[in-house]
Amino acid sequence: MSSTVAPTSRRRSVPVNVGGVVIGGGAPIVVQSMTNTDTADIEATTRQVAELARAGSELVRITVDRDEAAAAVPYIRERLDREGVGVPLIGDFHYIGHKLLSRHPGCAEALAKYRINPGNVGFREKRDRQFASMVETALKYDRPVRIGVNWGSLDQDLLARMMDENAGSKEPRSAADVMEEALVASAVESAVRAEEIGLAPDRIVLSCKVSDVQHLIAVYDKLAARCAYALHLGLTEAGMGSKGIVASTAGMAVLLQQGIGDTIRVSLTPEPGGDRTAEVIVAQEILQVMGLRSFVPLVTACPGCGRTTSTVFQELAGRIQSFIRARMPEWRRQYQGVETMTVAVMGCIVNGPGESKQADIGISLPGTGEEPSAPVFIDGGKRMTLRGANIAEEFQAIVEEYVRTRYQCVDPSLGAEGEPSAARVAAQ
Repeated sequence: MSSTVAPTSRRRSVPVNVGGVVIGGGAPIVVQSMTNTDTADIEATTRQVAELARAGSELVRITVDRDEAAAAVPYIRERLDREGVGVPLIGDFHYIGHKLLSRHPGCAEALAKYRINPGNVGFREKRDRQFASMVETALKYDRPVRIGVNWGSLDQDLLARMMDENAGSKEPRSAADVMEEALVASAVESAVRAEEIGLAPDRIVLSCKVSDVQHLIAVYDKLAARCAYALHLGLTEAGMGSKGIVASTAGMAVLLQQGIGDTIRVSLTPEPGGDRTAEVIVAQEILQVMGLRSFVPLVTACPGCGRTTSTVFQELAGRIQSFIRARMPEWRRQYQGVETMTVAVMGCIVNGPGESKQADIGISLPGTGEEPSAPVFIDGGKRMTLRGANIAEEFQAIVEEYVRTRYQCVDPSLGAEGEPSAARVAAQ
């Protein structure tokens, strides 16, 4: 029953190849994330990069802030490669990036992309020279760069100049508008400078990050209209919990719907000791619910009401969602298109049968006062009814069998259980 939703018309941008992952140029929007470990801690950073990659992060950024961190990067890359984790690494540089890249050629080579912040690459007479040094290193190792402007570290000389020009104009604009213009100018002027040094447009990604949703939308509207570079979207600091998720979704969804954005990151503040991969899952879900990409089967579940005093449907929805995420690594390797599957777990007869019919596979659990039975719908038709204490286990088995028989095996000669794929084709 599921269908592929056509993506929103995308802004045309120059494609950038980052270690085999293409950003822009009509390629699927790329999900990326960032570690919060001390990069000098090789074991902890390798472990977290691997976790982020396995959760679905297609690019992972790591902090390179001092010599010990830069020296560790080649070893992190080596360990990841030994573990079969090929995710490209992005080096996040501030203040002394030019020195670190020069002193640690192994770091420069191990990274797939460099992030440069023009607001703190250098100050006054050193700015141009140190920016040029980083770009020249990118040219030497044939690496792309992201020129990432942040409003918290905006070039103060540029901002002061633009504020002075605005104050002397006949129709001065608001300070917020000038700030937005300064962010865009910093990014675009830095990109032009990088091109003058020799970096091609297909080696440049731009970002202008802020923490306010409305400013984010306004800045990227202006940035997208003034250049054809690939764009990275995200709030600088989204925040914790639901606030961070809502803010990121509200800002990026508007821009993505307008066709703006080639790669995204959801910058969630984790709880102490919290799972860093949450930011990857949220980014994937933003893209998937908008119909821009598919990553894992979507589970639809009703919110519950007075008809659903039983918690069975809530528990089952949670179990099915966890079951699907746990099975996805293997399913993705074995079955083509399984990420587009939709599953419905409903709590009563009001919307239960209808929602279940719209999903690829769905179950409508009994609500308060209803007959203790749970009809199961597959591809729009009722196929069976489950009863008793083992509904959850039985429905999981039905989902597993649906995947096994519905989706084409990636290996043309062997199926999930070692059976010839022709047998599954015949079963369909």
